[in-house]
Amino acid sequence: MAVQVNPRTLPRFPLIATPTPLQRAGRLESVIGAGPIYVKRDDLTGFAVAGNKARKLELLVADALGSGSDVVVTGGGTGSNHTLATAAAARVAGLDCVVLHYGDPPAEEPPGVRLARAFGAEMRFTGDSRRESIDDGLATLADQLREAGRRPYVIPRGGATPLGAVAYGLALDELAAQLDVDRATIVVATGSGGTQAGLIAGVVNGGRQWQVVGATVSRPVDECLTRVLRLARGAASLGDWPAADPSDVDVRDMRGPGYGIPSAESSAAAQLAAHREGLLLDPVFTAKAMAQVIRLATAGPPIPIVFWHTGGLLAALWAAGKDDAGGAVRVQP
Repeated sequence: MAVQVNPRTLPRFPLIATPTPLQRAGRLESVIGAGPIYVKRDDLTGFAVAGNKARKLELLVADALGSGSDVVVTGGGTGSNHTLATAAAARVAGLDCVVLHYGDPPAEEPPGVRLARAFGAEMRFTGDSRRESIDDGLATLADQLREAGRRPYVIPRGGATPLGAVAYGLALDELAAQLDVDRATIVVATGSGGTQAGLIAGVVNGGRQWQVVGATVSRPVDECLTRVLRLARGAASLGDWPAADPSDVDVRDMRGPGYGIPSAESSAAAQLAAHREGLLLDPVFTAKAMAQVIRLATAGPPIPIVFWHTGGLLAALWAAGKDDAGGAVRVQP
């Protein structure tokens, strides 16, 4: 029997409007000749176009407040939805925010950076084009802030911590209340791995015969498998849930030409989702996950598929504005 966990046992800083809708994608099913396909609309969490990051930030911001922190430190690319969401959440919680981006300041700031500044976040840059430069940079930045008398709370890229993943373990119960089926496949974009990890933890905790497929958009599959399993087990330990096994983690390679670069398949998937369902998908995460949905729906038996829409509205609009010639759009999420 699954362990029953009361979500109220974890402090939460309210940000989101739940439950987010679960919608049947009937027009998409019709055009690809497969189904049933559902869309879990976590692009509609209702806080500062934060998408899936808002669920994690409810727990992470509460933890920052509970630990007596006065400044949140996080990082990502200049197109990161996570850094914008963190800046907004920190502001409404009465905390300062410092955002560390990899590379150098761009000649033209994406909308997310401008909005994060409007929320009061301070921007810093590593000067190193590697995304991984943020990881060591966050630790150094936190040390500098402590030396200045501040009390920093560090949130890694994407909010990918066991506590952040717990939010998606709880979100899985929300989906289960909306979708009463014995078998289902959930497809989600996997970057830093926290969202997929939380969903897996929730599936295992609920004892459901559901499969969670991560469409990796940045890291190699082997690295994702390790990260997602570690985060899922970390989330389980916090929630007193059963631990996931390696066999519970399924990651498919959807990187295509590279991180932040659309593939022909993902561009076609994004166009199809827009034309048939009015869904806006960004070229970095959700378009590549939708391409994986279409692969699964057209290749296998008609098991219900749930596309977990994680957001990325600003990135989708920014990419549309930059892609006038119809070529590949390069962004820094």
